[in-house]
Amino acid sequence: MAVNYEAVIGLEAHVQVRTKSKMFCSCPNHFGAEPNTQTCPVCMGMPGVLPTLNREAVNKAVVAGLMCGCEISKRSKFDRKNYFYPDLVKNYQITQYDQPICKNGKIHICGTGFSGAPLADKYIGMTRIHMEEDPGKSFHTANGSGLDYNRSGVPLLEIVSEPDMRSADEAYAYLTALKQIMQYADVSDCDMEKGQMRCDVNVSIRERGAKEFGVKVEIKNLNSFRAAHRAVTYEIKRQILVLESGGTITQDTRGWNDEAGESYVMRTKENAHDYRYFPEPDLLPVVFTDEEIEEYRKNLPELPEVRRERYVQDYGLTPYDAQIITMERGYAAYFEKAAAKSAVPKLVANWFITDLLRLLNENSVDIADCKIAPEQLAALVDLIQAGTINGKTAKTVFEDMFQTGENPGDIVKAKGLVQVSDESAVAAFVDQVIANNPAQVEQYKSGKANVIQFFIGQTMKLSKGKANPQLVQKLVKERLG
Repeated sequence: MAVNYEAVIGLEAHVQVRTKSKMFCSCPNHFGAEPNTQTCPVCMGMPGVLPTLNREAVNKAVVAGLMCGCEISKRSKFDRKNYFYPDLVKNYQITQYDQPICKNGKIHICGTGFSGAPLADKYIGMTRIHMEEDPGKSFHTANGSGLDYNRSGVPLLEIVSEPDMRSADEAYAYLTALKQIMQYADVSDCDMEKGQMRCDVNVSIRERGAKEFGVKVEIKNLNSFRAAHRAVTYEIKRQILVLESGGTITQDTRGWNDEAGESYVMRTKENAHDYRYFPEPDLLPVVFTDEEIEEYRKNLPELPEVRRERYVQDYGLTPYDAQIITMERGYAAYFEKAAAKSAVPKLVANWFITDLLRLLNENSVDIADCKIAPEQLAALVDLIQAGTINGKTAKTVFEDMFQTGENPGDIVKAKGLVQVSDESAVAAFVDQVIANNPAQVEQYKSGKANVIQFFIGQTMKLSKGKANPQLVQKLVKERLG
């Protein structure tokens, strides 16, 4: 009899904190500089130097914790995690071990997963968020390998979930929600291409209904949510096949080959004692009062989930539209500015989702670099609503706006695109089309009602797209009886 298995999934996400300087020194925290140009004796671990804690990184760690529903520790401390690896220049990492700054949080997931399947409405527990420094980065070229220590010492949050996820879709939804919260909290840009957000997944399987966990396998350094989804899906299938063939699961640390679509063994999993943790002797504990924590709480930004609900209530958006617009903090900020300037925010949302996001994706343009200002999108929508231009003409105007950044009113005026709504002028177009197509008139009169679309299309073509479509439809029906 086949065993019915279920997966048990936990995630460890690493989020770089957006600050001006690094965690324990004054070196700039900036991506893209020439290798090893943003280092100093502190982040390079030179003898005799002392770390100095970045207060802004601590502030953002607290905000991140509160946004995730965590309890903020009144006292947390730093520790040394000792291990040897080429990108860890000091041979130890300053982190937090037994007294993290945040603990016992949760993140809500709902909607649909990566595969499009509906998700159960549930909360994913969060064990802890702790502060640490990022190690350096190894790189490989055709001429050899090297080490770049610019990233060494960049402030990092490690965010550890509870093993509450049961599918790859739930893991994907959790990561998406976490990324949105970090962006809306202004903690991080979470640009995975720049390494600002990375994740490891822990996967085990057990018989459905069992209370004990199976043997856990960790897959390291997944650099996209799609890769995380694929890795979890693959690992669940792999472990089931191993057990069903009579084998046993070993507690391995595995890598992920995205091109091949499979995981591979890297090393046997280490335990905490392998790292020889001990308190960091050069840093004082981080201490907060109840009043200080409450002050953070009073100034928290709006959660993405709360904003989605507000868009549905205030702007009449569908939950799906609200989910798309709040997917990125920049999207939501753009939409709010446009909606505030328009009489029809629902139509603004339609143009944003259907047309603006399409052009941004096709041209690989970030919303921050879009030439169409929010106020210009609102102006275009209002021109449509006022009947100055019709929807088809608006598409042409919008394409011009995207390329040039010009105001829609100026484009409409310069190209003579104002919609023709004068009934006598439109009637002249309709009469000419009917006179030029007697065969189609006979088809219509013989009962082929769908021929009416031919007359509407020909009238719009004759008017060069400027005739009011609703008026065209009305007059065609009247003329054809």
